[in-house]
Amino acid sequence: MPLFRTGPPGANRSNLPLKIDQQRSAIAPVAPPFKRPSLTSWIVVAILVGALVGGLWPKQAQELQFVSNIFLRLIKCVVAPLIFGALVAGIAGHADDLKTVGRLALKSLVYFEVVTTAALFIGLGVVNYLQPGVGIPLAAASKPSESSPPPLTLSGALEHAAPQSFFDAAARNDILQVVVFAILFAVALTQLEESPRRVMVEFCDALSKVMLKMTGVVMWFAPLGVGAAVAVTIGKYGFGVLAALAKLVLTVYGALFLFSVVVLLPLMLLARIPIVAFLKTIRDPALLAFSTASSEAALPDALRLMEKFGVPRRIVSFVLPAGYSFNLDGTSIYLSVAVVFVAQAAGMHLTLAQQLPIVFTLMLTSKGAAGVPRASMAILTGALATFGIPVEGLAVILGVDAFLDMGRTAINLIGNCLAAAVIARWEGELAQPAAAAPPAISS
Repeated sequence: MPLFRTGPPGANRSNLPLKIDQQRSAIAPVAPPFKRPSLTSWIVVAILVGALVGGLWPKQAQELQFVSNIFLRLIKCVVAPLIFGALVAGIAGHADDLKTVGRLALKSLVYFEVVTTAALFIGLGVVNYLQPGVGIPLAAASKPSESSPPPLTLSGALEHAAPQSFFDAAARNDILQVVVFAILFAVALTQLEESPRRVMVEFCDALSKVMLKMTGVVMWFAPLGVGAAVAVTIGKYGFGVLAALAKLVLTVYGALFLFSVVVLLPLMLLARIPIVAFLKTIRDPALLAFSTASSEAALPDALRLMEKFGVPRRIVSFVLPAGYSFNLDGTSIYLSVAVVFVAQAAGMHLTLAQQLPIVFTLMLTSKGAAGVPRASMAILTGALATFGIPVEGLAVILGVDAFLDMGRTAINLIGNCLAAAVIARWEGELAQPAAAAPPAISS
């Protein structure tokens, strides 16, 4: 029987080349088309080029600060309207079930408190084991050029959380105040009748979608902004400052890595989060957060990607912004390491009983401080002054603080993205299929 039917001229000949091509494609593998480099690849290249430029031409590299500033301004202008639109639409869109919103807030706060407390104790354990401050004289460090910020108290942090103007908070990118205003606005919106409420919810939903699209456009310029930021940092501080305080840098990064393995990884397994899919989802915003040391720069893209990962918008739009104020895992590790490091450099031996009140103080004062300029330094200054540790020790840390900031900002972002996924799984609303459970052991 012939492979192809024959017939009148032209009846089947038009199908002949197509069928032959289909047979050939089934036999011979087709070479994959050229794959364009991903944004992650370009960011990695930009980091390497920026470090090279900063090391070879330090003075010229510092002139690239405007490139980094332009990118950061573009990405930060998206943050406030994106959070406001997504949060209002998420809460007011579920006006008939406000108990769900309250349950989400309670679960989020419990999760944040447990994880950040674990981060503080991990930092405490690592700094006591490695003792990076021993042998570093405080007198050898130059004093910081800027005056030390006033100590940050718990009452001051709570007062700061209350916005006196939405537009002022949005202009300053104060995430916590924007979140508080958006929640109050959404709750008030639920009290309206159906018609005006539906109009505002649709407007806020459209606003958040537009901001997500705008984030994608701005991210085209990420490699330029990232490369310039790294070049400026290396050009200003050089690699020499890393060598002088290498033990402190290794201690902080070691604690961040240990936290990822001991806390974040078990949380992924416990919540059955697909690890590979999650890491692929957050790699771009994590690299952006690391290279720019800016949480706000990575937030819009993280919101977009976590929603794409399968976290419902109402959950991710609440958990991520709230986490930026209450779930700063990397910052918690840095604070516990920094306080004990300064005490070691000052020749002070702190017992465990003396360190526990410090951890408790940091646990309270670090909450809600994300919108405060130089918040980490303010919290650190307050803790040092409260417990009689020389504040002059900050001058030692400032030499490498830019490099430490990169690592802790990346962990802050990763921890908050994971928080959104875990709480979505906790709510039973994560669209991402659960990771396979381990096989049962037969008796």
